[in-house]
Amino acid sequence: MRTNEDLLSSLPADGTLAGRTALVTGSSGGIGEAVARVLAASGADTVVSGRNPERTQAVVDAITASGGRAHALTADLGADPAAIRAFAQGAEDALGGRVDILVNNAGVYPGFRTDAVTDDEMQALWATNIRAPHVLVASLAPRMAERGSGAVVNIGSWMARVGVPNKALYPATKAAIEQLTRSWAAEYGPRGVRVNTVAPGATATRGTAKNADALAAMTKATPAGTPVRPIDIAYAVRYLASDEAAFVHGATLDVDGGMAATRLR
Repeated sequence: MRTNEDLLSSLPADGTLAGRTALVTGSSGGIGEAVARVLAASGADTVVSGRNPERTQAVVDAITASGGRAHALTADLGADPAAIRAFAQGAEDALGGRVDILVNNAGVYPGFRTDAVTDDEMQALWATNIRAPHVLVASLAPRMAERGSGAVVNIGSWMARVGVPNKALYPATKAAIEQLTRSWAAEYGPRGVRVNTVAPGATATRGTAKNADALAAMTKATPAGTPVRPIDIAYAVRYLASDEAAFVHGATLDVDGGMAATRLR
């Protein structure tokens, strides 16, 4: 199986999303980087966002070196709502006045016993994983609806529907995202804005590299037999953002190698 890095470095260009604009939060690395690079390879003019300016710009440079269009926008998605609204406006400005595709990918995931979660960690989970997507949808989806078209893709998690010890709060935020997806689909879908979720399984990223052995053990008994690659999630996001998914509203698409749906032993 080809590696994530190899696939990203040799993405074929196509016109699936030609003429559209995209904002991908948390896209300076990992899943978000793969999403930004895949959307850009498919023709979308893309805003790459992250907290680290150098890493964010590096993703933009990789996109433009491959012939795509991208813009760097530094942002802390744990900031107050006014700052998030300003970030949304900055993305619109960078993209010529409109965002056609919003991918809510940024998230934090501290994993501790319930009684060990600090107040600051609890606030960060709420602010980044739930409040920021809500503020961004509230800012951008109505403008999509005015134009009669748009797509929002939220990044969830296989853990949203499975009880896992010592990690109660993070899955709860992802369960909330799935419910927000359904509600937003009902609210904005009749006006041309499709809202869906992609739920990754155990994914091999730079952030999870230190737990590579645990990821391998977790995924060995799945049909795929190996951790998810970020690009596999990116392909699913591209599908949901494209016209091919015109009748997909309020869905959660599991990209987890069968982790949530199957048991091999």
